[in-house]
Amino acid sequence: MNQIQIPKENPMRARRLFTILAVLLSFAVVAAACGDSGGGDDNAEGQTTAPAAEDGGEVTTTVADGGASGDTFLVGKFADACDSFKDQVTVPDDFNIGLVTDIGKINDGTFNEGVYKGFAAAAECFGLENRFIETASEADYVTNLNSILDDNPEVVVTVGFMLASDTLEQAQAHPDVKYVGVDQFQPEYPDNYVGVLAADDQGGCMMGGFAGTLTESNVVGVVAGVEAVPPVVRFANAFKHCAELANPDVDVRIVYHESFTDVTGGAATAEQMLGEGADVIFGAGGPTGSSGIKTAAAKGAWVIGVDTDEYYTTFEGGAIEGADKLATSAIKDVGLGVFNQIAMALTGEFQSGIFTLTAANGGMDYAPAHDADLPADAVKALEDFRAGLADGSISTGVDPITGQPLDG
Repeated sequence: MNQIQIPKENPMRARRLFTILAVLLSFAVVAAACGDSGGGDDNAEGQTTAPAAEDGGEVTTTVADGGASGDTFLVGKFADACDSFKDQVTVPDDFNIGLVTDIGKINDGTFNEGVYKGFAAAAECFGLENRFIETASEADYVTNLNSILDDNPEVVVTVGFMLASDTLEQAQAHPDVKYVGVDQFQPEYPDNYVGVLAADDQGGCMMGGFAGTLTESNVVGVVAGVEAVPPVVRFANAFKHCAELANPDVDVRIVYHESFTDVTGGAATAEQMLGEGADVIFGAGGPTGSSGIKTAAAKGAWVIGVDTDEYYTTFEGGAIEGADKLATSAIKDVGLGVFNQIAMALTGEFQSGIFTLTAANGGMDYAPAHDADLPADAVKALEDFRAGLADGSISTGVDPITGQPLDG
């Protein structure tokens, strides 16, 4: 079975040459689920907007030959992935794909955007007709999942933990459609449903070990999203465990919020943590967390992003005050996982079950420091924790399903 080896992308350590090989990426049952969400900019140029779905999100048709302003999506890892599969694939004339986002937009700088890039790269690589629906509210989930079927897609990608139950029902009701659920764990998957999951606890552990070394005050904080969402708990508790591994004297403050879009609350929590002496803040909760790190960075604290490289999103490529205080971000390479599953559907090798992103296969990784001038010991700790998680010598200290601390 051909699958894509997810590359490592760590510019903070000695750079490697990255190639994506068509090799077996093992499936492991790591329960992960998340619904990072948030607002974003208007739709990028090079896309045409169709009428909105009734009571649903915005319906947009992507262009197969590029992204914003005609730029291609087939760069870097996606270009290599396309090369590894394209000669093996004969695309049926009527093969098309669909995407339903979690609350937010495809250019909102969150999980939605990472998934969309992989979706759009696959559409461009294989010349696929495609359509996406941007979800406006939780009440729109079922409407949007029904609307995406209007074009009779062969593959439907859905984003986030909050869509898991509805996606399962759709997969059971439409056995001829293949469903790719990002961050969606199910005890059992129908034959037409795969969950692209991430070992969120490994990302949290990497960031915790880094923060525990980086802090000078020995107080660090996590501006977290919704506690009922398991990936958030895994991120936060693994962060705490590994911060304490790196620095037994560290005091880790974790504050959860009722929404992923509580930007006011996220900022207020960060200010409170700074007032309590925290000098490193990890944002793990969509725009809620992002507002926290934006506030903390502007006040001179070190901050850590999540899911995507927040230098390019929250800090607008260095244009926002405090960009030089963004130390790194915990990266989930969900886009390449989505590309992989669409390619597997085309080759006839699609398998139900779980496709897991880990430190070992490069699916959980860290972003470069960009403008931040980091101490050498913290940089070393970050890579040491990544490598230890990859080879199994470091444990995250939490249950990989619930995120609750392990005994002992």
